[in-house]
Amino acid sequence: MELLIKGSTELNKMFMALQRTASGLRHDFGEVENLQQSLRGARDFVHRAAVRIEDSILSDLLLVRPSAGLLTPNVSREGDGRDEFVLALSGAANFVRGNPRFAISLALRSMDETKIALVYSPIDEYLYYAEAGAGAYAYSAYHSARIKVSNLAELSDLTVAYNDATPNTNISNIRSTGCPAMDLAWVAAGKFDAFVSKPLDYAEIAAGDLLIREAGGTIEMGADLIATNGQVQL
Repeated sequence: MELLIKGSTELNKMFMALQRTASGLRHDFGEVENLQQSLRGARDFVHRAAVRIEDSILSDLLLVRPSAGLLTPNVSREGDGRDEFVLALSGAANFVRGNPRFAISLALRSMDETKIALVYSPIDEYLYYAEAGAGAYAYSAYHSARIKVSNLAELSDLTVAYNDATPNTNISNIRSTGCPAMDLAWVAAGKFDAFVSKPLDYAEIAAGDLLIREAGGTIEMGADLIATNGQVQL
């Protein structure tokens, strides 16, 4: 097959599956913008869209690893016990309100280690991806490059994203975007210096975890999830 992005054939097959699913999501996003008069109707619509993501992408993913299991916020499907795809729609609450800040997070884990990670924004068609031991990258129609975390260390210089967590009052540049998967990708790309959140569903952060580590950052999952460039203490 012709490779679309730098990396393995498996990575490229996973990206193609994301692209096919994303085309339907873009259509759904146009529809949900017409449902803003009924927030309940929009939430129901987005829930059905999230379920369709799982259904539509599963058949494609099983072509990559036929015996793999599947983990999503809604589904846990047993596989061979070796391989598992981890999938989530991150930023669903934004999707409900017609806010384009949402992403599909997809990871392939083998023997309890994440091997491939993709975080894809369907609206602007921007991809962050990584393979274990091979670095992290950003890809779009206009740009493709390796990414690294920032090197800022002074609290006064930092831009930190928070998700349902108490911000550090010594940090002036605070963000709350509602899309944890993309926040993690932005830490990996140096656009944010850190991300702090209350515990999240693992399906939403599995891909971001590998992106952060391959880009040179650190991520800790304790009472709070804290991802940083490795230079700061929060």
